[in-house]
Amino acid sequence: MLRYFTVTAITSVLLASGCAWVKTTPEGEKVRVLSADEVSTCEELGTTTATLLDKVAGFERNYAKVEQELRILARNSAVNLGGDTVVPISKVHNGQQRFAVYKCVGVMR
Repeated sequence: MLRYFTVTAITSVLLASGCAWVKTTPEGEKVRVLSADEVSTCEELGTTTATLLDKVAGFERNYAKVEQELRILARNSAVNLGGDTVVPISKVHNGQQRFAVYKCVGVMR
């Protein structure tokens, strides 16, 4: 019984604190999140899907925090495609969101 209360207390503290579970990599720091209107002169490189847990111990995580962390994951992932910009192309659903990856810096069209 004590173990249950300890786990519950720790989970409650983590959920209440809104701690960041996902960190931006040094390379991901350089990747921007823009809207579709802002990338008209950029080169589209592909897409990436960011996924994380949106529930912890049966509790829904804060939507804004999940969305923020998905953007961080997308920024980190964009580097693998050579991108410097991501654009959300879907809504957050079950802890998942799709992003288009672009190369905007140095692109001449």
